[in-house]
Amino acid sequence: MKRREFIATLGAAGAAIALPASQAIAQVPDFDPRMLEIVTRGATITRARVALELPVLADNGNAITMKVAVASPMSVADHVRRIHLVSERNPVRLMAAFHLGPRSGRAEIVSRLRLAGSQWVAAVAEMSDGTFFYAAERVAVTVSACIDES
Repeated sequence: MKRREFIATLGAAGAAIALPASQAIAQVPDFDPRMLEIVTRGATITRARVALELPVLADNGNAITMKVAVASPMSVADHVRRIHLVSERNPVRLMAAFHLGPRSGRAEIVSRLRLAGSQWVAAVAEMSDGTFFYAAERVAVTVSACIDES
């Protein structure tokens, strides 16, 4: 047996021992758009026009960088009225609402978030004609924020 074959066999055996078959592939729950009803109040919402940039893994839930951009001409007739940030597990699910208008120039927000553990985060764009668009990303957080220690 060659050294490379031995190392490959040892690595495969170690992985098989370390994780049971049921835990080898972790199932991440799908995003549930019903959590956005806090913003839409039952209106139809479409997954389009919104780009949400979040890290896949965040070491600390206290300050996670994020960027939201909405494809919009930002004209008087067609502009983004509000961008809402909604979390799946934070104590306050509606984290922020940014008010925009045609004079904003671009529908783009750059900020930081506090997250109470690994969860889905969604950005919802409310347009001037009353339609809603969204994007959602899952963030894995190693050290949670928003935890009440009382």
